[in-house]
Amino acid sequence: MKKHSVISFFSGCGGLDLGLIGGFSYLGKQYKKNPFKIILSNDINEKATLTQKHNFSDINVVCGDVTKLVENNLPYADILIGGFPCQDFSLAGKQRGLEVERGNLYKAMVTALKKIKPKVFLAENVKGLLLWKNGLAINTIVNDFEECGYSVVFKLLNAADYGVPQTRERVIIVGIRNDIKRKFKWPEPTHSNMPLLGLTKWVSVEEAIRDLEDEKIATKIPNHQYSKAKKNNGQGNKAVVANLPSPTMRAEHHGNIEFHYKLPRRLSAREAARIQSFPDNFVFLRSTTDAYRQIGNAVAPVFAWHIAQSLLEILETKEEYDELKKCI
Repeated sequence: MKKHSVISFFSGCGGLDLGLIGGFSYLGKQYKKNPFKIILSNDINEKATLTQKHNFSDINVVCGDVTKLVENNLPYADILIGGFPCQDFSLAGKQRGLEVERGNLYKAMVTALKKIKPKVFLAENVKGLLLWKNGLAINTIVNDFEECGYSVVFKLLNAADYGVPQTRERVIIVGIRNDIKRKFKWPEPTHSNMPLLGLTKWVSVEEAIRDLEDEKIATKIPNHQYSKAKKNNGQGNKAVVANLPSPTMRAEHHGNIEFHYKLPRRLSAREAARIQSFPDNFVFLRSTTDAYRQIGNAVAPVFAWHIAQSLLEILETKEEYDELKKCI
């Protein structure tokens, strides 16, 4: 089966990349391999790129400033993906948005679109992107993407609706090159808070991490270390609720990750990774603090896998896609 080439910007430890590629197991379910090949991946965080290199031996991972990377000759790719920095749009942050340099890093994707003209692009960001200055940010970004020659759509999706044990809302922006006369079909939810029409109930935290209560099991799995930070008045000082999905796993919690629903401690990095839908064989390098940050910054792989199926429907002919669906 032919593979569609991908360039990945702002890739962090590789959650979005893993979801696109597929071929992993999570909570007893196998997420089949997809016909994507990532030919170039980039992030400025050295520790995150070390993690990506460790887990993806066949990807050319480049650590460095994306604005300098796009000044060079980029290889052609069918798809450009990237979760451009979200801190300046986050409701939990200072919400400086497009007024600061970091909030404008999406323009690296704009430059890449103009240079290589991929068939499709996918961008991801926080819910606050829709709210900043009454929609100014999202409208500006969409207009910039459209001026590159793309038909652009966006939507707020909840990862919990796709089998991730976390109520993580993210804006997904998809652009299809104007000469490709197809429309993007958003992936249908597989789970629901109020299961109707055959949908499965949201996956709870307990379902995702209950087995890690047994230290004999937990100690055999990498990254099962946790923050010793004492309870204070900041974020992340409540316990997760066992029979519900977790709140959003954050990157900048300064050790104040949520407490376990039962055990007298905070969630471990591995438990946070489970809540983010990473498979247990995905290893996060360097310190526990580094692992928490990489996990919180990532796109949930299972969520990304479902979006990947909608991308494939754009890229494959009807016959190819029908044949592919038989394998998924």
